[in-house]
Amino acid sequence: MKQEAARKDVEGAFGVLQARFAIISGPSRMWCKDIIAEIMRACIIMHNMIVEDERDTYIRQFDYTDEDVNFEVSMPIVSQNHLPEYDEYLRNHTRIRNRSTNNQLQSNLIEEI
Repeated sequence: MKQEAARKDVEGAFGVLQARFAIISGPSRMWCKDIIAEIMRACIIMHNMIVEDERDTYIRQFDYTDEDVNFEVSMPIVSQNHLPEYDEYLRNHTRIRNRSTNNQLQSNLIEEI
């Protein structure tokens, strides 16, 4: 029973992160586990920062019953066929690994911030 409750908590938290950050909701089977872990940590940190920043804007009166809350997480549709998105991912990955492109992307990001 405790394991089921913990599973529901994890699924609910993951669902919140998926709704906020598109990178989590996409396929990640070809990614390195260390990269996935870094992405998850970054998303959790950013989510916590957003929640902390918006804390005072929340309405103070909440209905704390979870009768109408659905914590179901849908199973992703996985295809064994050739994925054109993966080809695009590989092209982008190669482009980002290019030193000059990487430097330009970093410069653009710094300018945006």
